[in-house]
Amino acid sequence: MTDSRIHHIAIIGGGFSGTMTAVNLARLSDCPLRVTLVNSGYPAGRGIAYGTRRPEHLLNVAARNMSALPDHPNHFVEWLRTRTEYATVADAELRETFVPRCLYGDYLRSLILHCTRSIDRRTRAEIELLEAEAVDLGPEGDGVQVFLSDGRSFAAHKALLATGNEPPAAIPGCDAVATHPGWCANPWVGWENRLPPPGENIVLLGTGLTAVDAIITLLALDWRGTVFAVSRNGLLPQSHFKGVDDPDFPPAHVDFAELGLKGLARLIGEHCERLRRLGANPAMVVDKLRPHTQRVWQAFSDTERREFVAQHAARWNVIRHRIAPTIHRQVAAAVEQRRLQVTRAGVVGVHARGSRIGIELRGGDGAISHLEAALAINCTGPHTRFSATGSRLLQNLLRRGLAQPDAMDMGVRVGPDFAVVHGNGHRSRFLFAIGPLLRGTLWESVAVPELRGQALRVAQTLLDEMPLAAAKAGRWPAPEEEAVIEFSI
Repeated sequence: MTDSRIHHIAIIGGGFSGTMTAVNLARLSDCPLRVTLVNSGYPAGRGIAYGTRRPEHLLNVAARNMSALPDHPNHFVEWLRTRTEYATVADAELRETFVPRCLYGDYLRSLILHCTRSIDRRTRAEIELLEAEAVDLGPEGDGVQVFLSDGRSFAAHKALLATGNEPPAAIPGCDAVATHPGWCANPWVGWENRLPPPGENIVLLGTGLTAVDAIITLLALDWRGTVFAVSRNGLLPQSHFKGVDDPDFPPAHVDFAELGLKGLARLIGEHCERLRRLGANPAMVVDKLRPHTQRVWQAFSDTERREFVAQHAARWNVIRHRIAPTIHRQVAAAVEQRRLQVTRAGVVGVHARGSRIGIELRGGDGAISHLEAALAINCTGPHTRFSATGSRLLQNLLRRGLAQPDAMDMGVRVGPDFAVVHGNGHRSRFLFAIGPLLRGTLWESVAVPELRGQALRVAQTLLDEMPLAAAKAGRWPAPEEEAVIEFSI
């Protein structure tokens, strides 16, 4: 049974989403509260994105829009002012700077450590950082039991899934080369000490942001061999740009959520063509659509969502997830110098070929071709098929009916208040979710501008669910007494 004297919230995952939910709980709580942040792999606050130690890996968003606190939009810029290297940078320049991701990890670490060590106890919130792997959750009494991989467990009143992005999906044949020195299944695990001689090839399976990280690191290490990057669309991320405002988009009379996919595609196409004729970058249409994206996605039918993923998502992601101009210039120069060669093809499979890795490709015309590499890195991006998750925790929740995939099988099904929906269709009274797990529900659920808002709202929801009157009376309500909080994501 949980201790009814102090409300206890367990957060599973210490990346941005979990860390900032814990920070917001500490900021907002005016009642006794205990938070246990269960984290493994990377130090709390860093996660995969900000756990990199490579200084050449930069944020994909300028500093002005990277505050972790939505109610304090200048917070990150002000924090940068405490750093010696940015103390004298002009404000206009600093706000447009793309800083190293490891530095942003320092920022998040400073926020969570301030909350765990603060002598200011006005919030009466206690945060514990628990370095462990959560492998299962289950209802127990009036709360939830959290089970850890080392055999320990602890009780809480509520639990929040903030497990973040998963490693890339498996490539056909990868099991047979799992121990091959030339195969790297996880691009976020150090491979720099396995670089082949410059006369060899490196193949990156993918051309998105993960591949760009690898390319930039190879350039920083001055590796002089040839890099081949392969993807079905053959598109590299675009650069951020400074553009003029477009007063004609979005049209004042248009409700995007009522257009449907075909109407939206037609409207975007028309305005992109108009901007091209004016000599402006049509990507600004995607930027100005961003505040509406989640509502538009939720208004789509499941059929429209599947059609969008199949026909438009690749191009959307290339335009939407842009990179720092300095990074783009380096990648473009590598292409021009033929140090980087991009191939448009699907990956059929990989196999061992002596000391090298063979990659079988299929072009758009169906023709089969082959590449060989002394080092092949899976850069296809995070695995997004939720029912096939590699997480022991999430698989256990699915198996026992405590969670179910969303309609797109891109994440966990949740209600409008972030509460996980059990396999029987009922709202969970103890389990909530946040972050990339909501990709199928919200589409935009991986970047800081969206996640910081989620972290604040889910913290408010969890605090609203604290049964204060019952706590004062020395008891917790029975499940049937709990009210369902109406909360719009």
